[in-house]
Amino acid sequence: MQRRKFIKDTLTGLPVLLLAPSLLASSCKKNDGNNKNKTIIVIGAGISGLAAAKQLKAEGFNVIVLEAQEKVGGRLRTDRSLGVAFDEGASWIHGINGNPITPLAAQAGMDTFETVDESRVSYDIGGVLRSAAAYDNGETELYSILNSMMNSGNANQSFETVFNNLYPSKANDRLWQFFLSTYVTFDTGDLNQLSSLLYNEGEEFSGVEKIATNGYDTIPNYLANGLNVQLNQRVTKIDYTDAKIKITHNGNISEADYVIVTVPLGVLKANRIQFAPALPIDKQFAINKIGMNCVNKFLLTWNTAFWDDVQYISYTPAIKDKFNYFVNVKKFHPAVNALMTFAYADYARQTETMTDAQIIGEVMSHLKDIYGTSIPNPTNLLRTKWQTNENAFGAYSYTAVGTEMKHFEDLAATINNKLFFAGEHTEVDYFSTAHGAYLSGLREANKIINL
Repeated sequence: MQRRKFIKDTLTGLPVLLLAPSLLASSCKKNDGNNKNKTIIVIGAGISGLAAAKQLKAEGFNVIVLEAQEKVGGRLRTDRSLGVAFDEGASWIHGINGNPITPLAAQAGMDTFETVDESRVSYDIGGVLRSAAAYDNGETELYSILNSMMNSGNANQSFETVFNNLYPSKANDRLWQFFLSTYVTFDTGDLNQLSSLLYNEGEEFSGVEKIATNGYDTIPNYLANGLNVQLNQRVTKIDYTDAKIKITHNGNISEADYVIVTVPLGVLKANRIQFAPALPIDKQFAINKIGMNCVNKFLLTWNTAFWDDVQYISYTPAIKDKFNYFVNVKKFHPAVNALMTFAYADYARQTETMTDAQIIGEVMSHLKDIYGTSIPNPTNLLRTKWQTNENAFGAYSYTAVGTEMKHFEDLAATINNKLFFAGEHTEVDYFSTAHGAYLSGLREANKIINL
């Protein structure tokens, strides 16, 4: 499924920041010899923090990365415990043309596979195969609606409210619930909180969609090579009162000339880091107003495959956002019998209170409705719990009711030329994406280099 497929046409001109890190290093001003006397602490070893750290190290700065988790990557985490790479966060390169992740993935040794949206089947309740024409016609109408509905939007009304008012007959239609779930909620956020004016904001890159097959974490592992990354270091306070910034982590205090904060928006919302003095009001306001979505992913394996030999299998249950979309992992790992499915928004949060057995039962109820009650139970399950993950508190940012696009820029604003902010939630054009996070790290590194 192409994320934000309905958004604006791709950019025709690409900024210098889209160059690979190795090229960027040579494009910036030469090290004047003083950089080595400056210490920069980057908080968070996700793709934004690592991109910034690598760029700054290349310019001769003393760079330290503090990471709360046991490994680098942030939300780019890969679980290989079942012998196949299960990406807990980002899985796809969304549009390969001009996307900075494309060359970066090649440098990092990330293998990819082109997923084809048209390789799909759709089933309704009772295992009724939906005609391709019915699906395609609905999809075409959806894009038409999404391209124009903002004209009827209201700053104080949600996407769900405006959509249901305009198209009441679609509100309880199962196919339309599926479309809104997998084409909108998946890419943005809770429809009852999503802005009816800004739901389609953000740029996209053209080209095909490619999914990582050997793990998206190959990228952060590549970026971290040669960097001073200190793991299991949870930052709890940043005091930028004096010339030297004091960072409290695990009860210890480190000092730096500059700090780049790259923790997810959810962590900022949860006030897990104390800032002294408090952050400016406009930054606090932006943290509060921008939404944080929850998407959870589930990988199930079987001894034998019983499903259709297509890339995507959709199902339209009575409950929205619930295991309605299956990625056929076997298409890019022929020796692996596995499906990946998803839960979104409130149902995603609900899954975090459910046991593995309950999850399997709910998923299997859908698959049995499609393929019959005699299909075997899965042999294994892997899952995510992004909402309660203390290192994220959600999956990615979105434009909620009350969000203004300037809020993303407010989150990116520098404080006193020494406290900097990066992460997907600080990229006004590419928020909610891995490439947006990467670009934000390069952006902040260049700010410091140009001081």
